[in-house]
Amino acid sequence: MFAVKRALKLNNNEANLMARHAGFRRVVFNFGLSLRTQMYSEGKFTDSKVINEVKKVLTNYVKKKPEFGWMNQLSSRVYQNALIDLKDAFSRYRSGKAGHPRFASRRDGQSFTVDSSSGKVLLSAGNTIKIPTLGTFRLYEALECGYVSQTFTISKEGSRWFVSFCVDAERLPVQQSQASVGIDVGIKYAATLSNQQVFDAPKPLKQAKTKLATLQRQASKQVKGSQNQGKTYNKIGRLHARIACIRLDFLHKLTTYLAKKFKRILIEDLNIKGMMANHKLAGAISDLGFYEFKRQLDYKCKMYGAALVLVDKWFPSSKTCSNCGNKKDMPLSVRTFDCPACGRYLDRDLNASLNILNWEPSA
Repeated sequence: MFAVKRALKLNNNEANLMARHAGFRRVVFNFGLSLRTQMYSEGKFTDSKVINEVKKVLTNYVKKKPEFGWMNQLSSRVYQNALIDLKDAFSRYRSGKAGHPRFASRRDGQSFTVDSSSGKVLLSAGNTIKIPTLGTFRLYEALECGYVSQTFTISKEGSRWFVSFCVDAERLPVQQSQASVGIDVGIKYAATLSNQQVFDAPKPLKQAKTKLATLQRQASKQVKGSQNQGKTYNKIGRLHARIACIRLDFLHKLTTYLAKKFKRILIEDLNIKGMMANHKLAGAISDLGFYEFKRQLDYKCKMYGAALVLVDKWFPSSKTCSNCGNKKDMPLSVRTFDCPACGRYLDRDLNASLNILNWEPSA
């Protein structure tokens, strides 16, 4: 199973329709969460029973009141799925996988889910998509082939709306042309491969971050709550979305290239949470998306038939000579590895990637 995501090309009326549905989802989710929280003292009621009763109240009472007549103008599948989301949130909370469900806020993002109550639907190839209960909308990027799916999630990122859906199918494994590679992810370069290939963060990402800093300084100097500050914050929001898109595009292209080219990929199982605690590294780590890189590489290796090997996080790949095995201290400011034992001299990231490639698990 894999997901397909496309940007929707909406006019003002269509964008307003999406925003109203996102608000509908938020109202229903918060309504159900409020009632469930109030009934904690009644221990005999389970989460499922309360949420099912909330659904009945919404359908038979709330939606019939004049002040909530607007709900009848929107897709009923939105509130059905909002309550399913609430039920899942409580299930994760009860199992210890997540914290207690929180009230949804517009600041947390706008999204909602709809589905086809009559089963899976066929989506035709082309630059339009028919979303169940919502209608047909244009796409910026066409669907290259037909798909079959039932559930669709619409979300807003910056000023653009996206639709995503799952496809119950598997991609065919590919025949990788090279055997193994060690990869060192770092601060100076996004990834350094043991075959001496180097991947740097894309220039548009660096340019966008520079512009973001300028806009944030501008907003801090404007009158709090003024229209001009609001306009600046809108620009900042759109730029944040652009930065996220550039980063994801770079990571998707890099991880797809690696999974299709190498049969066996070795990377360090980095202690990302601990590294983020270092304020000197946190910015660079979040910029390059270390966790997302590992996550994408994990599922893409399975998708394309490659093997992913996680090297021990405490393995001193940067401190060890890839030629003779001699170890020495390597502060981050030192960018080359100069071995005093054998005289080997090379870039520290390349040295680390060679060590990662040759790593063997301890017995």
